[in-house]
Amino acid sequence: MESSRAARRNHRARPSRRRPLLYTALATVAVVGGTAAGTVYVKAQAHSGTVSSAAAPSASASVAASGSREATVEPVTQPAVDYDALLAKAMKAVTPAGHQKVSVAVLDVDSGESATYGSAAYDTASIVKVDILAALLLQAQDADRQLTATEKSYATTMIENSDNNSATALWNIIGTADGLDAANKTFGLTGTKGGDGPLWGLTQTTAADQLTLLQQVFGDDSKLSPASKSYLQGLMGKIEADQQWGVSAAADGSKWRLKNGWLARSTTGLWDVNSIGRVTAPDGHEYLIAVLSKGSTTQNKGITLIEAAAKAGVAAFAASDSSTSASASATD
Repeated sequence: MESSRAARRNHRARPSRRRPLLYTALATVAVVGGTAAGTVYVKAQAHSGTVSSAAAPSASASVAASGSREATVEPVTQPAVDYDALLAKAMKAVTPAGHQKVSVAVLDVDSGESATYGSAAYDTASIVKVDILAALLLQAQDADRQLTATEKSYATTMIENSDNNSATALWNIIGTADGLDAANKTFGLTGTKGGDGPLWGLTQTTAADQLTLLQQVFGDDSKLSPASKSYLQGLMGKIEADQQWGVSAAADGSKWRLKNGWLARSTTGLWDVNSIGRVTAPDGHEYLIAVLSKGSTTQNKGITLIEAAAKAGVAAFAASDSSTSASASATD
């Protein structure tokens, strides 16, 4: 008995060889969400004991000793895109020469985002013919009448062939500059002023205003009726072959509607060359584009400048789409 009791006493007296255990939790980690900066928050379900601080991915990790195993997802806020800055960056690839100046405005029809490069006013030259016809159609709507056969004949040759005599006839019908300015007030143009007397080609405008006009011709929120818009769009899609340049350079093949303008100024001998319209780009997006220029020594040099600007405008939005897609992939 004594030996048995002694054995038991010795057993109790010996210090335990087992060290205290740190019970490391086996945690189920569920991603809850992320901030725009990429910080990931986690929720942990501990099966037993406590969770070592080394198990937390960052100081901002939220670890719950108990809770639901169900993952929840919080929305990720993407940083705002400065499209004006992107357009300005893209325009660095466009190099005006001598006295050339250029201004561009672009709207991505699919996203509704827009950008403008340059705010100065330019002579419209013949792009004002779109504005003249839009004013005529608005006046006809207000009077609850259809265009006459003569007005339609003028409209066709004015837009498709850029006929100046037809433009002068319709300029007079709408009430010259006063009629144009009144229609533009309704359309929301704020930086356009009709030319003096018969000089409709010297109407002053900005690229931003021309983009607003294009939204009236092609957009849903327009003062023009669907029938009026369809009529004008149809004419802009039938421009004669030798005038199919300008913003169409940014289009995928023949997917465009446009009107160009060109004018050699008698005072300087330098050219105003402009182009406005809608294009479907190779990326499949539709864009409204207005490009205005002045100071070219020849018409061809002006055309080269505005076509480069139109391509740069589309490239700016394509770059934004790529950047946004990459950012979205990084947060998936």
